[in-house]
Order: sequence, then C-alpha cells, then structure tokens
Amino acid sequence: MAACRFRRSIAAQLSRILEMPPENLVKSICAVPVTKKGQAADFQFFVSSVIDANSSDDSRPDIQLQTQRLAKELKCDAVVSEINTGEGTVNFTINRELLAKTVLQQVFEDGSQYGIKSELFSGLPKRKILIEFSSPNIAKKFHVGHLRSTIIGNYIANLSEAIGHHVTRMNYLGDWGMQFGLLGAGFQRFGSEEKLKSNPLQHLFEVYVQVNKASEEDENIKKLAQDFFRKLEAHEEQAVSLWQHFRDVSIEEYIRTYKRLGVCFDEYSGESFYQEKSQEILKMLDSKGLLKKTKEGTGIVYLSEKGSPLAVMRSDGTSLYLTRDLAAAIDRMDKCNPDTMIYVTDKSQISHFQQVFQILKLLGYEWTERCQHVPFGRVQGMKTRKGEVVFLEDVLDEACSMVLEKSASAKTTKECEDPLETAERIGLAALIVQDFKGLLSSDYQFSWDRVLQSRGDTGVFLQYTHARLHSLEEMCGRIDQVSHMNPACLQDPQAISLIQHLLRYDEILCQSSQDHQPKHIVNYLLKLSHLAAAAHKMLPVKGSVPELAEARLCLFQAVRSILANGMKLLGITPVNRM
Repeated sequence: MAACRFRRSIAAQLSRILEMPPENLVKSICAVPVTKKGQAADFQFFVSSVIDANSSDDSRPDIQLQTQRLAKELKCDAVVSEINTGEGTVNFTINRELLAKTVLQQVFEDGSQYGIKSELFSGLPKRKILIEFSSPNIAKKFHVGHLRSTIIGNYIANLSEAIGHHVTRMNYLGDWGMQFGLLGAGFQRFGSEEKLKSNPLQHLFEVYVQVNKASEEDENIKKLAQDFFRKLEAHEEQAVSLWQHFRDVSIEEYIRTYKRLGVCFDEYSGESFYQEKSQEILKMLDSKGLLKKTKEGTGIVYLSEKGSPLAVMRSDGTSLYLTRDLAAAIDRMDKCNPDTMIYVTDKSQISHFQQVFQILKLLGYEWTERCQHVPFGRVQGMKTRKGEVVFLEDVLDEACSMVLEKSASAKTTKECEDPLETAERIGLAALIVQDFKGLLSSDYQFSWDRVLQSRGDTGVFLQYTHARLHSLEEMCGRIDQVSHMNPACLQDPQAISLIQHLLRYDEILCQSSQDHQPKHIVNYLLKLSHLAAAAHKMLPVKGSVPELAEARLCLFQAVRSILANGMKLLGITPVNRM
C-alpha cells in the first residue's frame, strides 16, 4: 500500500540513526490529518515512542531537544522532499509527484482491498470470531431498540471479514421465558387464527398487550401463564406446537426486515435451544458448591462473599435468562471454538454480561477471557411523523417516503431506474450515519430534520457525493489505469489535500477494528466527501486540457472507490444516481 511504502522508507532512515529495527518504528509513523489550515507534512514520527517508557515526567522537555537533534541527522532523498519538526514530532513531506502517482496507483491496483493490504494488518493473526447481534424477541414486531444492535453487529462483522477473519453472524432470538407463558395463555383466550395468518406479528403484539392488561386485573391469568410455561418446559405437544408457530411466523417476518437492512445471518439460535442444557448448568453449579437455595426454593449463586445473590433458577425449577446465556456460551465454545465471542447489546445489559462472565470463570472456563460485550446507548425520540410507538418497519418506510418527497421537490434530481430502491438506500444510509457518528456507548437524540439533510454531515451527503462522482465518470469516461497519468497535474492544494486524506485510510480501518467504533470510518468518509466537494468545484474535468482532465478524473475515481468501500463496511449500499 502507498502509505506503507512511504512509512517503510522513512523507517529505514530512522532505523540507521536510532539503531532500531525499522519494523519497530513503522507504527509510530502516522499520516498527518488534513486541516483547514492548508497543506502540511504528509507523515509525522512521534519521538516519544522511542524514548524509554520509564523515564520520569521531569525529563519530558528533553523530547523536543531530541526531536530537533534527530531531524538534523535525517536527510531528504528521492522519497522525502522536506523534513521539519513539530511538538515532539519529526515531520516528513513526500515528493509531491511521487505522492500523487503512488497513492492513486495503489487505489486502482488494490480496489476493494485498499487500506486492508497494509502492514498495519499484515502481522495480524486470522481469527475465528462469533458475533451475536440483533436478537429480537419472537412474537413481537421488530422494535427500533433492536436497530442499533443489528447495524452495529453487521458493521463489526463486515470489518472483521474484510481484514481476513472468519466470522459467524449469530442471531440469538428471545424465544423462551415466562413472557411466552403469558402469550400462550393470552392467545388461547384472545387469539384469532385468521388474524395470525393475515398480519402475524401485529396480531401477536395486540394479544400480548391485551393479556398483560388482563393479568394486572386477574390473578388467575398469571396462574394460566405459569401453567402454560411449565407445559412448554415439559414439552407438552399442544403448547410446543403453538409456540413453534409463533417462532416460525416471527422469523419469516424478521428475514424480510433484515433484507431491507442488507443484513444476513449464518445462524439463528435462541434461548429455547438451551432450556434443557440450562439444567446441566444448575447441576454443575451444584457440584461445585456454588448453587444455594432460598426458603422459597429459588436457586441462587453468590459471586463474592459480600455480594448480593443472583437468581439462576425459579422455585419451580424452570430456567432463567441468565442460566440460558451460560448454557449458550458453553455450547458455542464447544461447537465453534471461536477465538473471540462478541455480544452486541444495549448498555443496560452490562451488569448481566459481567455476571455471565464471572459465573463462567467460577465454573473454571478459562476461555471466558475471549468473551467480549460491546454495549451501546439508547436512541431517544425516534418516532414517525404521526408520533406513534415506533417499530423498525415504520422508521424505514418513513425514511424512504421522506427521501422520495425531497427528491420530488429537488431541481437536481436525476432519473433513477428504481426510485423506491434508491430512496430506501439513501434513507438507510441516513439512519446508519446518524447512529454511527458518535461513541457507541452514548445515547443520542434522533431528529428527522437533521438525519435527512443533504449538505450536513449525514448519510444523504455521503450518497450524494458518491452519486455525483459516479455521474462525472459516466459523463467523462472511466479510467482503467494510472500509468499514463501525469502527477504534475495534481499539485493544486485541493488535489494534495484529497491525496493526503487517502493516505490515512489504513490507519482509520486499523483504529476502528481495534475499538469497534464505526465513528472513525464515518468521520473519515464525511471529511473525504467535503474535500471532494471542494475539489470538484475548483478542479473541473470537463473543459480542461486532456492531460489535466485525465489526472483529475483519476483522482475523483479513486475518491469514489474509497467512499464506496467505506460505506459498504458500514452496511450502506452506495447509489449511483439521486
């Protein structure tokens, strides 16, 4: 990769002076972020990275002195045209024509692998990663609360696969527990087979609301619910048959929603799979002397001497959510043996997963260290224009219809082959970018006005930029190779800024893969789109002399390629017209 070539060249020179292996220096050489101040150096080396980590704070002023000494010993060559110092950094400017030629050549050669074919990933062992995400509750419409888990899990899976890991995408359905006792009892009283066929999840939702309300007024309904759940746990045919029907119609409807989101799963699992195995967990806890019982017969576990007890079994012997999660973790490790097992759920479940991991440790499972919880915050204020309770399908429909409305009133709208599909992709991009701009653990306030702006830092702006650059290629022709391109034609400040930004892509992917934060990629793509907009305005292709037009077209094509690659990692399908 282009950035790698330049880093290696700089590292080789530093290596001779610092008497350190060049491979130990490469990761301390970073591409300089593009700022509004204009052109700066291309790379900077952080001198503090090679100073003894144990040195006291009193010796910190020496870093600047050592930085200046080091800069004096370094020499410009065919690759580096200028060397100067910053605060604790030695800054390197690459030969301008070499920079343009090398970066664009690399983008064209690597295609979708640009940024991934980097030495930042080369030493990375390829791992088996199991990611559990989405996990809606069956017999309920897909709520917006599950949207974040779905798109975050999909992004982590996309990026992990892109850098070469083997990923299993698992959807762990909430398909067991006392709520199904309540739903089963409710359906027997309020349900309609006819309504179940015509609009299954809507009808089950209505039944659930009805039976919940009834159970508050009638204790007998609670007893019927407990009785139905006991029958389920005892595998009584009639109860299991009804529950299976609920599960099947739910998954059918979910698959339609996942198709709209562009998400797929390798495996559908569920709590129901672990009803029997959870009994084995209870036996294991008992055999290790960890299981205690209350006077009422509830099974409990103490995680520490002074800690509060955790319930792991109901007094009637039926399993709990916690017990089923323990059984699921052990079963997955036995069957798949992943190097990493990631759970993507909202932050209200942080303590739940801490408890799961602690109990697994108490049971002696050393692989617990490989388990990881990626928590995320809540979305506030996500409603349709009618202000209704929000289900995901309503939100996707709303985004699509609002995009169509805006397109109809816009003067620059191009004719699309499939306006509905285009609007769906733009709407989904808007939802994803709004969600991914901040830290995943943060709550955020949803706003339709903000999310669908075409000029702000939004998914609509990313799609608009991609479509605009694609239109440029259609109008002026695609470039297949850059060998004939004259890099001297790409020395304008706007062109250099774009090329410098392309240099940073591998570092952004690396950072995002380490902390699972999509905001790095989102902010990178938004910056790329703003730089592309400025360059598009100042560096016309049409009407320029052929040599200049070809060079600029090469640059814009490279930008569109990276923009498309990054969007796909986020779960966004780029549009070519809008």
